[in-house]
Amino acid sequence: MEIPDSFSNTTIPLVGITFDTILFAVIIAVLGFVVVKILGLIFRRSLVRASRLPELVVEFLISFFSILLYVLLLLLILAILGADISSLVLGLSAVIGLILGFGLQSTISNLAAGVWIAALRPIDKSEFVEVNGITGTVVTVGIMATELLKPDNTYVTIPNSLVWGSPVINSTRMETRRADVTVGVAYASDLDRAIRVATSLMESHDMVLPTPPPSVVVTELADSSINLSMRAWTATPDLWAVKFDLTKKIVTAFREAGIEIPFPQMDVHLDSPE
Repeated sequence: MEIPDSFSNTTIPLVGITFDTILFAVIIAVLGFVVVKILGLIFRRSLVRASRLPELVVEFLISFFSILLYVLLLLLILAILGADISSLVLGLSAVIGLILGFGLQSTISNLAAGVWIAALRPIDKSEFVEVNGITGTVVTVGIMATELLKPDNTYVTIPNSLVWGSPVINSTRMETRRADVTVGVAYASDLDRAIRVATSLMESHDMVLPTPPPSVVVTELADSSINLSMRAWTATPDLWAVKFDLTKKIVTAFREAGIEIPFPQMDVHLDSPE
């Protein structure tokens, strides 16, 4: 069934656009949306196959490429509907300049910081980091913000400018880490024996690396105890397992060796009245 010419040539009041023009704009919008999706997939596959870029950089470039295509599609649709694109671009430029003058400097800094983060990679996807006092696993670095997943499954979004402008502690970048366990022994205990027991415990542990060798050092003469620091090197994925296991087993090892782990205590002296 064909649409009558009188209907297709009918002009919508106030805007002066025919139904044919609107129909054509809708078709272009649908086709353009599909084309943008296809080009995004092609661009992704091309980056993955033709380069050795990290996944984080690939996602950043794909996001930027998709946004650019959507903006071009929007301008094309406006042109089909009869809008003056040149004046629109000039108007948008003026508005953007005005907004930038009143407070979008942070947006530009976030965008620039995102580029630097993706290029220099102080953090990467799936790494466990501490950024600006927030600890979590890196989920993604977007155009404007970095997203972390905390150990308690809390999702955190941090502006890129804060990430780039703050010290970053990366806990998983290196292959090995040192597990430190602090334990206190009574002042009356045999200190050399306590050090030998702690050292033997670390040397016999399956996940403790022989090089660098484990060590025990005296770190503090506290009010109620002499504090020892057990230092064992292990593979980074095994860090917390080693730390928790050594903390548990040192209690049993000291008990079997007759070495006391004291409770906090305080001596009170009372002077008798004359």
